Amino acid sequence: MKVKAAIEILRPINALMGCLTVIIGILNTRVGISSDRLILNITLGAITFFIIAGSSMVINDIYDIEIDKINRPERPIPRGAITLKQAKILFGGTLIFGISLSIIHSILLGLGFLNVILATFFGFYGWFYAKWGKKTGFFGNIVTSIGFSIGLIYGAILNSLVLPIYIYYFFLASFFGLLSREVIKGCEDIEGDKEAGVKALALQIGIKKSIYISIIFATFGIIFYTLPLFMNILNPLLYSFSMIFGIAIMFYAIVLMLKKNLEKNDFSKISLIMKISGLFLLISFLFASIQLNI
Repeated sequence: MKVKAAIEILRPINALMGCLTVIIGILNTRVGISSDRLILNITLGAITFFIIAGSSMVINDIYDIEIDKINRPERPIPRGAITLKQAKILFGGTLIFGISLSIIHSILLGLGFLNVILATFFGFYGWFYAKWGKKTGFFGNIVTSIGFSIGLIYGAILNSLVLPIYIYYFFLASFFGLLSREVIKGCEDIEGDKEAGVKALALQIGIKKSIYISIIFATFGIIFYTLPLFMNILNPLLYSFSMIFGIAIMFYAIVLMLKKNLEKNDFSKISLIMKISGLFLLISFLFASIQLNI
């Protein structure tokens, strides 16, 4: 197995996005935490999440091997850069290493092993999604949305087991925003999902109703996005500045959803716009942690 192929199958860019959620959770709960402890939490927490997220990418490719032979033959397993056996070893090795690192982290800082439970949950969550969740459609959408957003909770519990309520609002804003986009992606990929046997929401209840459900989820996301302003976040001013842009972009996506006779290209555009809104969401969470009066 070549190092380049191993790195490729781990999809480090995707894993880094998960690391960002962990760092955001840590920074937003850092009041009263010493600098040494904070640095350790950021370092060990981010690396743990990165490695476990990488293991999820590997197991995903393992279960997608037959589909990738047709749709993505350039992926490492279909093109022969990594054998199936090597991929399984890489998955097991990264998963065990990630969980072991969370145990070391817990022992070093006396975290009470809640981080280990969450890390283990996240690791097997990826396996569950790859094996069963992906083809369940809407349930798979929920699994995906939780899987990304859970990093906010994971990061926060590294500092304290008692979390401020705005961390849960961050989680819910991220969860509903992602879930809304996942439903739209289901509308975009309806033909491919039909052939692949994926029980997408758009196939179960139709595109029109799916759009309305996506709008409802987006609305919930916006509500939870604004609620932290009424909590004791570290920097409400910077948070609100970025939040305004994020909400405005999401509203634009909702307006586009309400148009009649949407086609695949329209859904692709809406999905991209919602992705940009999600980026502003993460920037807002990061801005909320900037303490100017230190």
